[in-house]
Amino acid sequence: MLLDISKGLAVVRRQIDELETLEKQTLQDLNTVAGTERIEKWKARTVASLTNSVGDREGQIFASVQPGPSFTHDLVEEFTDLVECYRTPLSILAKQLAQAPPTRS
Repeated sequence: MLLDISKGLAVVRRQIDELETLEKQTLQDLNTVAGTERIEKWKARTVASLTNSVGDREGQIFASVQPGPSFTHDLVEEFTDLVECYRTPLSILAKQLAQAPPTRS
């Protein structure tokens, strides 16, 4: 899975923090189009970070995450749903890494 669990966990937590910062900024600005573009760029960086720090498999799994269809016509709700579709798998991965046994050096 990975060589250094603590480094991988730190990367996952940092990406969650970045995602939450983007969400707050977008909801404050009320510009969901720009927010969605920032999330797309963030996702690409996150896939690369996960691949480098956690492993190829985890990076590929996160890369395959796609938001589901939305029928609300409420741009803010659609944006928060987008954020949640990425936050959930990262939170699960962070929990798995936190519970993983320590690796031997």
